Amino acid sequence: MSRTIQVTFDAHDPETLSRFWADATGYVNPPPPGRELEPGQDPFEAWHAFLAEVGVPESEWNSASAAQDPDGTGPRLFFQRVPEGATVKNRVHLDLRAAPGLEGEERMAALESEAERLVALGATRVERHEPAPPMTPGHIVMSDPEGNVFCLD
Repeated sequence: MSRTIQVTFDAHDPETLSRFWADATGYVNPPPPGRELEPGQDPFEAWHAFLAEVGVPESEWNSASAAQDPDGTGPRLFFQRVPEGATVKNRVHLDLRAAPGLEGEERMAALESEAERLVALGATRVERHEPAPPMTPGHIVMSDPEGNVFCLD
């Protein structure tokens, strides 16, 4: 029997990282329990109102956040606040499949376009790896707003 998974990120600012990854992946930030979001409503404003209603101190409002696949098939992304920063390269990273089925310059152009979009959202471009057929189709290494490395593949 297979299991579903959740990918958990340690973070200084869970809301910012959650918003970034939702935008990067096409995921959504879910509403508070038992609530529905109005069209165009900011999920974080809804969460802040909910947390205030249930008596959570404002200092704890940004202690965790999530992003999830609106289709319910991909893994949930969970972001938890931790006091320490990352001190070494992460041993696991996400690959965003931004150019499936594309090859050569067409592939790299699609990856470059996605890299530009993600930089505008707060990512940092790290390095480009050129295609080297037949084994390496080419990819771009990036980091999210808190320095977590990921690849555009």
